[in-house]
Amino acid sequence: MTPYLPRAATAIEAGLSLLCLPCAGAGASVYAGWQQALVSHGAGLRVLPVQLPGREERAGEARFTELDALVAELDEHLDDALAGPHLLYGHSMGAFVAHALTLRRQRRGAVLPQALVLSSHRAPHVPPNRVLDPDADDETLAAALADLGGIPPELAGRRGFRARYMPLVRDDLRVCSTTVRKEETEPLRVPLHLLVGAQDRLVPVEAMDAWSVHGGAGTELHTLPGGHFFVRTHENALLRHLTAVAHRYGPVPAP
Repeated sequence: MTPYLPRAATAIEAGLSLLCLPCAGAGASVYAGWQQALVSHGAGLRVLPVQLPGREERAGEARFTELDALVAELDEHLDDALAGPHLLYGHSMGAFVAHALTLRRQRRGAVLPQALVLSSHRAPHVPPNRVLDPDADDETLAAALADLGGIPPELAGRRGFRARYMPLVRDDLRVCSTTVRKEETEPLRVPLHLLVGAQDRLVPVEAMDAWSVHGGAGTELHTLPGGHFFVRTHENALLRHLTAVAHRYGPVPAP
């Protein structure tokens, strides 16, 4: 068992897995309720939340700050889980990592996802907007994150919380700081399903559409209610959409 899949759900009768990568500062627990919820929606998925080092039960492990190093380790540790039919979902930082992981696997001829579902992150060729600046001090970074709805304002105002949490957020933002030129990458040979919050001030709808140049097998852009953290505030709408996506790529379980 890899430490990257500590909460692997018990297999259900389905031919498709959903591997989920978290946003900056988050752990696998953000997807803890998805298995039961997606089954209730009829998605027929085995949900596999990915746990990155440096958070939750892996809090004592060194965190990554460089995208290529993280992706190389994920490719190695998740290879067995990615060998069968699967969808790969990532929110914010998770979307950035999911794309880089799929691109690495495409280049080495490994099994690719049936589709990639990416939400709320700039495309790799688009420079960061620095709204969440990894070089900002703890107070400034916490205030910016709270303004986007990532943490409660009362927590952002607590010095002790900032001292514990902002280093994790900062390191994750550094993972996302890479920008590549279009000619340095290649379109993915899998469909891209792009999700964005209608009120997202960090990654607006038009910015999310920039991912289309990375989708060699077609892209679809879908707008959901909410802001950057619609994954939490409008979870049911997101899960309904993921269910519809799953039905396109895997068998629907018998009632």
